[in-house]
Amino acid sequence: MKSLTLRRPDDWHVHLRDGGSLASVVKFTAERFGRAIVMPNLRPAVTTTASARAYRERILAALSAGQRFEPLLTLYLTDQTEPDEIDRAKASGFVHGVKLYPAGATTHSDAGVTDIARVYPVLARMEETAMPLLVHGESPNAEVDVFDRETHFIDAVLQRVVDRFPRPRVVFEHITTARAVEFVAAAGPAVAATITPQHLLHNRDAIFSGGIRPHYYCLPILKRERDRLALLGAATGGNPKFFLGTDSAPHERSAKENSCGCAGMFTAHAAIELYAEIFDAAGCIGRLEAFASHFGADFYRLPRNEETITLIKETWVPPKTYAFGDGVVVPYRAGESIAWRLAQPERP
Repeated sequence: MKSLTLRRPDDWHVHLRDGGSLASVVKFTAERFGRAIVMPNLRPAVTTTASARAYRERILAALSAGQRFEPLLTLYLTDQTEPDEIDRAKASGFVHGVKLYPAGATTHSDAGVTDIARVYPVLARMEETAMPLLVHGESPNAEVDVFDRETHFIDAVLQRVVDRFPRPRVVFEHITTARAVEFVAAAGPAVAATITPQHLLHNRDAIFSGGIRPHYYCLPILKRERDRLALLGAATGGNPKFFLGTDSAPHERSAKENSCGCAGMFTAHAAIELYAEIFDAAGCIGRLEAFASHFGADFYRLPRNEETITLIKETWVPPKTYAFGDGVVVPYRAGESIAWRLAQPERP
């Protein structure tokens, strides 16, 4: 296969940042995707419907002329979130989920939930209003090994939430382990998961190949090879519980390349191309459209996009850096080839 035309996909998990950084990166997502679930972990966090509305306006203002892209906003769940805020979010029409960050689990998660029981009243209101719960599934406990934090979270928190609140849709975001694949597959129809390109392409050895590779450091961290293979099977297997979510998370180069670098990989510049490479290598390119364009929209109860995009099997090389506000961001595969390219716009 030399080219592939598919219904325009959606990214069900992306970080667009804000300000000049937002203006630098949103174009990449808008070129490829019709919609995207936009993460709320800004500073200050997007904790109210009013702040989500303002952020949405900034995203739309940052788009290039002629780009048709719909940002799907989310609220940042905190110990102080009130059930009434869920009502306002639901009524808005532009808030499509509430994000659970365990406090301290990842970038800008310090305002997250300290004890899941504290937000039971909010989860109950979400159940009543059919508002999806989006979960960063890691235990932040210092005594839990960083490679085991997803599994620990499933057993200590997520299973409790699903058992207590079985009706609200739960998206277990950016899953990284065989245990998570098993959990989602065995759970009821209200539980689904997103899978990133980096967790399909790499195991944890990539972080240490030839030295410390800070641009391969993300959270949840890359796991073992058996976990990668389980994710690959889930993504390419045609199960509608698993769908595309890049977790593209740009940081300025100096924030990555230092003695205590930030977690996150910037993949938005080549997001759908990387998934095409993955599915093609697995011999499952015919299943990419469902994973990228059907399953997520169906789970979020949104119509599938009507437009299409075309990918061409032709290598290209991303530049060493892209502009990122007043600095630069190092993209995934900087200076290295990618096997598929987007037909439009033309690549440099």
